Order: sequence, then structure tokens, then C-alpha cells
Amino acid sequence: MKQNIKISELNIYPVKSLAGLSLQSSDLDSMGLKYDRRWMLVTPDGLFLSQRKISQMALINTALDSGKLTLSMKGKEDHLVPEVNAASEMMSVRIWNDYLEVQKVGLETDVWLSNALGIDCHLVYIADEVIRQCDLDFSEEGNRTGFSDGFPILLISEASLDDLNNRLNDKAEKSVEMRRFRPNIVVSGCDAFAEDQWQNFQITGVEKSLAMCGVKLCSRCILTTVDPDKGERSGAEPLATLKSYRQVGNKVNFGMNVIHQQHGVLRVGDSVVI
Repeated sequence: MKQNIKISELNIYPVKSLAGLSLQSSDLDSMGLKYDRRWMLVTPDGLFLSQRKISQMALINTALDSGKLTLSMKGKEDHLVPEVNAASEMMSVRIWNDYLEVQKVGLETDVWLSNALGIDCHLVYIADEVIRQCDLDFSEEGNRTGFSDGFPILLISEASLDDLNNRLNDKAEKSVEMRRFRPNIVVSGCDAFAEDQWQNFQITGVEKSLAMCGVKLCSRCILTTVDPDKGERSGAEPLATLKSYRQVGNKVNFGMNVIHQQHGVLRVGDSVVI
């Protein structure tokens, strides 16, 4: 029987590891969904910060209006993040094994974030001209990403999450929401973990079909145990249950990392053609 696979959610995370935004449509640019992970928090010596160590980052919300970023958090006044320009101070940062020269946003923003999180940090921005090459073991020269962990797009099916939640419910554990896994694209209409096999596929919308390549299963970490509403770890789940049936070697996989072959527009309701 022919499957009717469609995009059911589009999400971006403007600041790495802060709360994300749900969209009805998004442009695809050279780094992935427009504005996705273009900002990042770093320590004073340039090491990236995430919910892996600072779970309360989940409590800082983001909003975008014509490309202008606003940060908000309960109990604090909203903060409009200034735009970077040619005069912005440069900073050397490290994200995993990549070293990049990026722009600092500014002192006022750093103070707001440092007060919100109780640590010294800087907010930095990756400009269009900065090249962060995807892992060449799984990509081609010229495939780029921003401040994502490694690839421009993460795709997960609703059926895969349903499968996980059925297993959690069998153990009397609480169901988890998709936002624990921070996907860019969520799809409906396929079997659980069908996306594991999607090496080449098309996303077909109103204007044209966009070629996509699934390049690497996404290995999951302790970040999935952070309750996004509380900004704290909820225990061993859902990672422990995933480990019981989704572990390969020392990796626990959930979702597919995707590289886009064309620029264009993605919309909720677009068809996925395998």
C-alpha cells in the first residue's frame, strides 16, 4: 500500500539548546532551515554550552520578527538581541571538533544571559560566509551547517515517537513529547523508524521538489532526559528505554540526520516521496 507521508511539524532552534519555534513554513538556506542554530552560547574561553550540562537553558524562550531575535524567561524582562555587523567583535569558538571565527553579539546580551543562567557566557552568531563543513565521512565537500551538532536537518517520524511512548507506557513511565528530541522536520504517515532507511528522498511542495539525503542516524545523549518545561533532568528516561532497543555499538539512535541538496521552501503538509 502506498504511504501518504507528509511534514506534520517544522521547528527551528535559533539559539543552540534554548527553546525552539514551531513554524508553518521555512526557507532552506545554505546552513539548513533559515535561522536554525545561527546563535550559540559559549564560555568566556569559547567552548559551546548546551543543556547537556546546563539544563535550565531549556527555560529561555526565543522569538523571531523579521530576523530579529528576542529572548524571554519567566521572571525576567524580555531582551531584544542586537544585530551583528561588520564592526562586531570577533571570537574564536569551539563546537565539538570544529574551531570557528564568529561574531559576538554584545555585552548587554551577555549580561542578560549570564544573569538568567547564573554563569558567565557570551552569545555568538555564525555569519553566512563562515563555512562549517559537515563530517566528510557522511557528506560531500561543500555540505554546510551552522551551530547544529553536525548536520543541517534532523528528521523524526511521529510513528517512531509513538513506538517509544508505547514502550514507556508499558513500563508505567510518562510519555514524552517530540520536543525532547529537537527535530527540524517531523513527518506522519510512515512506519516507526522508516526514516532510518531514507538515504535519498524528495520533499514535494507547491513550488518544486527538494532533494534530500539521509546521511547518518542521530545518536542521542543525556539531553533527551531534560524536561523542557522544568529545565531539569527527569531521570533516566527516555534514554534508558531507547537504549534497550535502539542501541548499536555504543550509540543510541533516534532520528535521521539529513542534508538538503537544494534551496527552497518547506511547508507543513508537504509530501515526502521515497
